[in-house]
Amino acid sequence: MLERLQSLEDRYYKLNELLSDPDVISDTDKLREYSKEQSDLEDVVQAYGEYKDVTQQLKDAREMLDEDLDDEMYEMTKEEISDLGRRQEELEEKLKVLLIPKDPNDDKNVIMEIRGAAGGDEAALFAGDLYRMYSKFAENKGWRTEVIEASSTGVGGYKEIIFMINGTGAYSELKFENGAHRVQRVPETESGGRIHTSTATVAVLPEAEEVEVDIHENDIRVDTFASSGPGGQSVNTTMSAVRLTHEPTGIVVSCQDEKSQIKNKEKAMKVLRARIYDKFQQEAQAEYDENRKSAVGTGDRSERIRTYNFPQNRVTDHRMNLTIHKLDQIMEGKIEEFVEALLIEQQTKKLEQIGE
Repeated sequence: MLERLQSLEDRYYKLNELLSDPDVISDTDKLREYSKEQSDLEDVVQAYGEYKDVTQQLKDAREMLDEDLDDEMYEMTKEEISDLGRRQEELEEKLKVLLIPKDPNDDKNVIMEIRGAAGGDEAALFAGDLYRMYSKFAENKGWRTEVIEASSTGVGGYKEIIFMINGTGAYSELKFENGAHRVQRVPETESGGRIHTSTATVAVLPEAEEVEVDIHENDIRVDTFASSGPGGQSVNTTMSAVRLTHEPTGIVVSCQDEKSQIKNKEKAMKVLRARIYDKFQQEAQAEYDENRKSAVGTGDRSERIRTYNFPQNRVTDHRMNLTIHKLDQIMEGKIEEFVEALLIEQQTKKLEQIGE
């Protein structure tokens, strides 16, 4: 581990030199690449520097015990050794986590797709509740939310809503939300007070850059049509809505949220690019999983990952068997406990794999 840390520190300082090189400064792509690499190394290099300082202090303190010390100084030195030893162990654990290979998508914006599944109108209402929950979470983080496509229902929910969350690290915190979310509550339309169970599915896709997905224009069929609202009624008479079909994969994306056809096409392309990128990633992950089952991963899309029980103010994440009795707060976007617990679970599994 120490050899790996030293090589990363050497690389960090080499990047400092490269970022001062006029040839690099004049090359936008290299400057961006080296700046990001240096930024990614910053935390581990800082922790390693502190680890080396603490290790040296510990060595010096232990050597002091061999000297002729009075009783008071001897006890003080022993106490210092104990404190430094604890700090050294803490830094070792921190460095192990920092050395876990980073998901290259972690810093990216995300495109989230929420769909009402089993449960009819109640499922659509729950899809709307989940959209609001994630929007509040994003707002609390200082991130920006932008609706790309929404198919609303007459009762106020969504059959489907696709939106982007723009913020550094958005994917790293939301990637575990993939899967089926189940709600247990008494619907407003239920006169008998019976609890109903409904589900909505959530998909989380990292935004893909153009350089990451090679899409040929000839492979995309573009159809335009008039926007429609709930029930299929026409919203406007202009052909502003856009449907993109990627013929090699069969992936179809529609967007009618904007009044401008150009803007709708731009938004649809973002979703199309993300879905194609995700498809390739899923195929690569499936191939990997044939040899070794992924620890937490990003979750099977069909897997029931969480239950929201309104009568008992309870939310349970089934992957970790973690239950939190703060449903009212969670629906206001305060999902940090689940986000942090899932991240720690993933880190723990990865450390076990590295150990093996």
